[in-house]
Amino acid sequence: VQLQAFGGGWVQSGGSLRLSCAASGIGSRTRINDMGWYRQAPGKQRELVATITSGGSTNYADSVKGRFNTSRDNSQKMVWLQMNSLKPEDTARYYCNMLGRREGNIRPVDYWGQGTHVTVSS
Repeated sequence: VQLQAFGGGWVQSGGSLRLSCAASGIGSRTRINDMGWYRQAPGKQRELVATITSGGSTNYADSVKGRFNTSRDNSQKMVWLQMNSLKPEDTARYYCNMLGRREGNIRPVDYWGQGTHVTVSS
């Protein structure tokens, strides 16, 4: 299974970026429930940015509420993060995550991508 995130880059403060994450190699018997985005800035711990359930319910970190929006396509196993009004403190490596369960298996599956870097200059 591979999760590939792309769309990162450099942007000035106040600008926008749209991150995408595509999953490949997930079998038809695996149901993906939650998809999400996390980020890790240099010297800091990885933190949750946004999550979205298979039903479309979303959850955002307080620091990005009103600026970021996440969406997903269940059939394509893709998740997006639209980031608006970016601030220098949003600079980090952004990782996508997919949580699910294989049919007939109690143990959950937890997939991570390699991440894509976002730099916001002041």
